[in-house]
Amino acid sequence: MTVNGAAVDTDYGPVQVQVSVRGKKIISATAIAYPQSSGRDMAINSYAIPMLQQDTVAKQSAQVDTVSGATYTSDGYRQSLQSALDAAHQAGAL
Repeated sequence: MTVNGAAVDTDYGPVQVQVSVRGKKIISATAIAYPQSSGRDMAINSYAIPMLQQDTVAKQSAQVDTVSGATYTSDGYRQSLQSALDAAHQAGAL
C-alpha cells in the first residue's frame, strides 16, 4: 500500500512524503515535494532528503532525526510523514 502524507508548508516551500508499506513495515519513504526553488534549497535537500528517507525506513517511524542545516525541511518531512503513517494505520496497513 502506498499513501501520501499531507503537504506541509515550510518557510521555504511545501514538503510532502509518500510512504509504501508492506507486511506492516515501511519499505520506502519518498519526498514527492520539497523546496527546490533556489540553488541553496537544491544543495541542502540533495543530501537532506536521502538521509530523512533512509532514517524513516531504519526507524520504522516518524521519529527521524533533524538533518543539520535542513531544519525546516526536516520538520515538514516529519509532519507529512506522520500524516502518511496515520493514514496507513487507519487503513490497517500498519
